[in-house]
Amino acid sequence: MGGGGAAKGWLGQMGFTKSGGSINWYPGHMAAATRAIRQRLKLSDFVIEVRDARIPLSSANEDLQPMLSGKRRVIALNKQDLANRNLMHKWISYFNSHKQECLPINAHSRSSVHKFASLLRVINPISMIHIPKLLDLVEFKLKEVMAREPTLLVMVLGVPNVGKSALINSIHQIALSRFPVYFLLRVMILVQEKMKKARVGPLPGVTQDIAGFKIAHRPSVYVLDSPGVLVPSIPDIETGLKLALAGSVKDSVVGEERIAQYLLAVLNTRGTPLQWKHLVDRETKDPDHELENKPESVIKDLQNKGKKPRNKSNAYRVQDMVSEVQRTLCITLSEFSGSLEDESDLEILIEHQFEALQKALKIPHKTSEARIMVSKKFLTLFRTGKLGPVILDDVPDASDSVS
Repeated sequence: MGGGGAAKGWLGQMGFTKSGGSINWYPGHMAAATRAIRQRLKLSDFVIEVRDARIPLSSANEDLQPMLSGKRRVIALNKQDLANRNLMHKWISYFNSHKQECLPINAHSRSSVHKFASLLRVINPISMIHIPKLLDLVEFKLKEVMAREPTLLVMVLGVPNVGKSALINSIHQIALSRFPVYFLLRVMILVQEKMKKARVGPLPGVTQDIAGFKIAHRPSVYVLDSPGVLVPSIPDIETGLKLALAGSVKDSVVGEERIAQYLLAVLNTRGTPLQWKHLVDRETKDPDHELENKPESVIKDLQNKGKKPRNKSNAYRVQDMVSEVQRTLCITLSEFSGSLEDESDLEILIEHQFEALQKALKIPHKTSEARIMVSKKFLTLFRTGKLGPVILDDVPDASDSVS
């Protein structure tokens, strides 16, 4: 899937995206959590700011940036497996040009986190040769502080659903396997000595406490997990749509149909469906794996990420569904005679694609909630990476300041 340049900023101003109004999700627990995070930031010796690799700028909490700019910090671009690798190096160069340490990771991959975990020790301050490992990088950055402080706090923060708790869980497993003196003792920082297992879930807003995890002794090193918090008011509609598309804002706040329309606008203006032209004439090889066979079970398997398909045939059905969706979008865009830069023409194309996707996904036309069903299935395919890797943000000009 394509990168940043072709997606125009005006997509957020289109009728179907703008009509839903501004996108804000700031429930009461976020306000309280933001206050707690600010207090803990003052005491933290190091910060791991987790962002979504598909939206390296849009997934930054702008309200916290002034405090973060004065802290020892590394930006972890999580979900790198869902981001366009051809563009990732440009983002790393962008952050490095602003003297901001940045590392792409996959929090669910132990080897990926192991690399991120080594960021402290493996950077040679003389030769500046990097061995990209996160924990070592943190250790390197804190070496000076470790010599004089008996207790160190490393804070992990980010907007909802970027993988903070998953990263912490992986860090603990690595620490336990690498260092015998490391042990897992998870304590609530705000609730005295109460044990609590970190919760990791696919929905934004799962972690609602600031929990501390002791991972080392002499000196004592605590890693602080924190709830995902957004800004009280998201600055513009398109940033809100990107956050929603990436899963950092609940679908119910924005509406699945509105998010799906935005995704189609992005794909179309980038010409992404045309890259699937080779699929247009391809037939499904095995008739036993036709999409008609229980498509609902295919979607459920995709939503249960990390789990194997319930039966072997579902693995084939998933690919059949993906190919059918890709063929459909390629054909509709290829036959489109209007202008992708004209809002009215683009809206007509997207409306036509909704109808075509309904047929491709085998959703009955008489179903009252057909468009919602199309939207949910289409978004699931995107969020699980089945439509290919993508980075929604554009790499800023070199002169632009970094968030």
